[in-house]
Amino acid sequence: MEISSALVDRYLADGFLVVRDVFAADEMAEVAAEAERLFTRCDLIDQNNLRCRWQNHYQTGECRFDAFDPVIDLSPMMDRIAHDRRILHLLGELYYGEEACLFKDKLIFKPPGATGYALHQDFIGWDSFPESFVTVLVPIDAADEENGCTEVFRGYHRQGYLSARDGDYHELPLSAIDESTGVKLVLSPGDLAVFGCMTPHRSSPNRSQTWRRQLYLSYNALSDVGELREAHYKEFHTWLKGKYAEFGKHDTYFT
Repeated sequence: MEISSALVDRYLADGFLVVRDVFAADEMAEVAAEAERLFTRCDLIDQNNLRCRWQNHYQTGECRFDAFDPVIDLSPMMDRIAHDRRILHLLGELYYGEEACLFKDKLIFKPPGATGYALHQDFIGWDSFPESFVTVLVPIDAADEENGCTEVFRGYHRQGYLSARDGDYHELPLSAIDESTGVKLVLSPGDLAVFGCMTPHRSSPNRSQTWRRQLYLSYNALSDVGELREAHYKEFHTWLKGKYAEFGKHDTYFT
């Protein structure tokens, strides 16, 4: 997969990039079947399991399972996608020839009714968090406005982190951006989208009757603290345990 200098320049200017038809239809059909298999892992889906993410239904408020984070240790196929040479080559071009290291991996199912995420940046103000962090979206289902595709806001990454560097997750007020600069990442299976950790983004509820499944694969440049995935998840789980404990939930675990 050839990446032109014009595409790299566009990514640097906009803070995101869409590349079409990276994976073949038969490859994505296999990934979809694997995602369906993982959704049956009732042995893992538990509100105390730190691997699991939950979203309320945007109308009823019902709390439902939404994502596995991490996922590659559950599935050799998801691991292969995360380390696929086509993704790593693309990121190497964006990193000016430097190797990309997997930092974080999620499979978000976004079932019908899932609320979505408010405006935020992915960067967290931890000393260990790499500022070269980028996320690659791999759509398993078509992503569009009806099912709550990700919306990114062009150019704001150049302003850096827009919240306090206090180690907490922060939503951004709408006053932080001009909503007219938003670009909805309408994607088909086989496409990729890439955006940096300083790029503000959000997603609306899934108002369709089908899933909007996506792999969210995040990476850092090798020179930016190196291989961090294992260390990150240890730190992340410690942070999550503390957050849950603030709400009286002390029996969390990871499996």
